[in-house]
Amino acid sequence: MKAGTVCLIGRPNAGKSTLVNAIVGHKVAITSPKPQTTRFPIRAVYEDNRGQILFTDTPGIFAKASDTLSRKINPEAESALRDGADLILYVIDHTRQKSFEENRALGIVRKSGIPTILVINKTDIREPTYEVQYKFMESECAAVVRLSAQKHTHINTLLEEIFARLPEGEPFVDTSALAQPAIHMDSKTYLAEIIREKAFLFLRREVPYSLTAVVDDIEERDNGVLYIKARILTSADRYKSMIIGAGGRMVKEISMAARKELETASGKKVFVDLSVETDGHWMDFI
Repeated sequence: MKAGTVCLIGRPNAGKSTLVNAIVGHKVAITSPKPQTTRFPIRAVYEDNRGQILFTDTPGIFAKASDTLSRKINPEAESALRDGADLILYVIDHTRQKSFEENRALGIVRKSGIPTILVINKTDIREPTYEVQYKFMESECAAVVRLSAQKHTHINTLLEEIFARLPEGEPFVDTSALAQPAIHMDSKTYLAEIIREKAFLFLRREVPYSLTAVVDDIEERDNGVLYIKARILTSADRYKSMIIGAGGRMVKEISMAARKELETASGKKVFVDLSVETDGHWMDFI
């Protein structure tokens, strides 16, 4: 059987996390319409009768590291490649023009010397398209796959191309022992990522990348309800009031959306006790 490690590289909002989720078949990496949602490499495993693939979804590579958080995120993709990968999926969003960010991503891929599959994502969107700007990359890659991660089209084609290029080997992970999708994240981190995703979805324009989520307690109560106590941390009081919303409406919406997804994933009743705090130094501890 085949077994190997595949690293996803690309600029922010190219759809890397959505692609991993589509391949694995359940929530692994949080996704939102905002770039830079992924803050650290997230590993997930896919397995079928052909073998096993260990995916590493990395943060988007962006042009300027203008704050503490950005400076910490930017080197993560190169670090993930240094840890070892058999194959790179270089994910392109054809609806956006080639930019300096793309040049940085391409430079990292070239420097690695690792075989690469060029993935043209978001093919469900016809216009605008700048695919011609990326045409030159095809000659540098082992294969090209056009797909829509959002619509789950041509995912099997991509898997065929991946398995064709992975080495023979034994599985890395005993999938029967996995308790959750993201194999290197503890439960609190996984739950916090779900809450953070929902906050991004509800606060698209109002709040920039000035928040994170922290889970303080997880407890399964006698009545079978999974109790989760969590906080959203933000960098300024003006953001705190936006996250809470008029009459606490916004934070309730975020909590409810997280609860629904967690109930679907766990098959249990879930209660999310969510509060909002201001902490101007939370980025220092990411």
